[in-house]
Amino acid sequence: MAIEEGWLAEARRVPSPNCDERPHDEVSLLVLHSISLPPGEYGGAHIEHLFTNRLDPEAHPFFVSLQGLRVSAHLLIRRSGECVQFVPFQRRAWHAGRSSWHDGARLRTALNDFAIGIELEGNEVSAYTGAQYQRLVEVTLDLFGAYPQLDASRITGHAQVAPLRKSDPGPAFDWAYFHQRLHECQAAGLIVG
Repeated sequence: MAIEEGWLAEARRVPSPNCDERPHDEVSLLVLHSISLPPGEYGGAHIEHLFTNRLDPEAHPFFVSLQGLRVSAHLLIRRSGECVQFVPFQRRAWHAGRSSWHDGARLRTALNDFAIGIELEGNEVSAYTGAQYQRLVEVTLDLFGAYPQLDASRITGHAQVAPLRKSDPGPAFDWAYFHQRLHECQAAGLIVG
C-alpha cells in the first residue's frame, strides 16, 4: 500500500471534520486504540458516524454518553482487515486526549500534535483477527517508509499514554505477536512507502 498526500491508497476515505494542522509537521509516534460501537458489537457505520459527528444518540442507549463528542482517528482497521481513513496522516486527528509519553529523552504531552492514531475494531477482551494484525503490520511498514522518525520503539497503546483513563487496545491485543510479525516483514524487506 502506498501513502499519497497523507492518504493510504487502498483505504476507503471517510473524511472527518475533527482534525486540524499539526503545529510542527512532526510525525513520530503511533498510538493504537480499540473501538466498537455499540460496545462489543462489530460492523455497521456507527464508528464512521462518531468520527464524522453524525452519530444518532437515539440509535442506542450507550450513544447518549457520546453526544457532542468531537473525536477522530487517522485510520480504522475493521475485523475483516478493511482500512477506513478519516484524517490524512500529516494532519492532527483528535484521538489521544489527555496523555503523556516518554520518548527516551523527555516526557511529552499533547500527543495528538505528533502522533498517528489507529483504531482497531475490537473491545479489548476479545481476540483481534489475523486480518487485522496483517493489515496493521502492512500499514505500520508503510508509515515507517513515509515518516522516518517512526520505528518499532515508537509504537504504543492508548492505555500506556493515558493509563488512568484508557485501557485500549487492551489485554486481547497480542503485542509480542504484532512485533514479531513486524520484525519478520522488516527483515524480509517488505518496507514500502
